[in-house]
Amino acid sequence: MQERRTDPDPLDELLDHLTRSTPLSRGEAHRVVLDVLAFYDETTEEWVRRRHRELQAKGLTNPAIFARISEELPHRAVAPPRLSLRQLRRLVYG
Repeated sequence: MQERRTDPDPLDELLDHLTRSTPLSRGEAHRVVLDVLAFYDETTEEWVRRRHRELQAKGLTNPAIFARISEELPHRAVAPPRLSLRQLRRLVYG
């Protein structure tokens, strides 16, 4: 009988850590990791547009929104290049 070879999940080390350090089961930890990865999978453009909508819904004005987005961008998991306020506006309005 030939042994089936399966490639290890690239997340195995992280999943092992999470199941050791939290009360999450392996399945729960896997779902959480996939959800976090999906959250950070947004492009800069998608993130800026989504963040603009969120802040606009809170009643902030565009000058305040673009200043805040400009401050928040460098703190994303993979920081994009610094964007000017004009570039931010163009991402939202084209």
